[in-house]
Amino acid sequence: MKALVLRKPTISKEILPTVNPSTLLTIEEINRPIPTSSQVLVKVHAAALNRRDVWICAGKYSKIQYPAILGSDGCGIVVEVGSTELSHWIGKEIVFNPSIHWGENHKAQGKDYQILGMPTQGTLAEYIALSATNIFPTPKHLTHEQAAAFPLAFLTAYRAVIIQAQVSEGDTVLITGIGGGVALACFQIAKAIGAKVYVTTGSDDKLLKAGILGATGGANYHTSDWDSMMQFASDGFDVIIDSAGGSDFNKLMAIAKAGGLIVSYGATIGAVPEFNLHRLFWKQLRVIGSTMGTNEDFAQMLSFVEHHKIIPIIDSVFSLNNAPLAFDKMNDSNQFGKIVVNIG
Repeated sequence: MKALVLRKPTISKEILPTVNPSTLLTIEEINRPIPTSSQVLVKVHAAALNRRDVWICAGKYSKIQYPAILGSDGCGIVVEVGSTELSHWIGKEIVFNPSIHWGENHKAQGKDYQILGMPTQGTLAEYIALSATNIFPTPKHLTHEQAAAFPLAFLTAYRAVIIQAQVSEGDTVLITGIGGGVALACFQIAKAIGAKVYVTTGSDDKLLKAGILGATGGANYHTSDWDSMMQFASDGFDVIIDSAGGSDFNKLMAIAKAGGLIVSYGATIGAVPEFNLHRLFWKQLRVIGSTMGTNEDFAQMLSFVEHHKIIPIIDSVFSLNNAPLAFDKMNDSNQFGKIVVNIG
């Protein structure tokens, strides 16, 4: 079968983050996986990229194992099963829950937790063998490209918005970094609930696109007084969903309402310098972390997506042969929505 393979680079770690990911990836013919007794073999229709795929190429991910077939998102059709007990899956169109070995504690993942696509084989290949516990029927209202685009982003977003933040109709919500897959999924979920959703982004073009999608308001965070603008426009936020961290996190605490909640699902900028602890306790704010989710979360998210007929925002679609260029596009951070690779 064909697969997109990342092999151990011969360049130094200091140089690695500066190169285009496409230079590190090759399309190769490899053996098709054989499903174990608890697995099914899936012919992949389409896969999608996430920021973690680019971080792995840049050597910025922990415990990287080479060679790696990346890709955490995907959909396909079951063509073979490892045991007769799983034969009812043959011929079924399915999507993959990329959250593997969560553990027994629903509140947080355990020590054996993994995300599909390194160290396990990912979705950027013609076939993949998956545990039957991690496959779910594809929502019928989605195309192959749309189905491939939503699993990781919407699972992460659902846990952040619904489970951790418990956003309700009428809440005033701020989502930072609109344009990325998870941020847009948070936006769509919060809008479906009936919240008033504001956004930030570093691009005026993305700000315009968010407005067309129905954002109540927004600001470009490269503007020096973006936080004051957001405070004036919204009168403060009940919930803020953030993936960046960095120095602006203190500004988020400033524009959160007293008793408000900030959910953090990432730290693309990095640590928060001089964290304003005084503001945290004086305003009685709650800050909670969130990442990915359980199989139960995934099932609930699927029901939510189907009930509201949500369609993920797709930026662009590449063929498998051109998939390395999809990584360069993700690395440039100019996309608005998910970057999808058509495998079939």
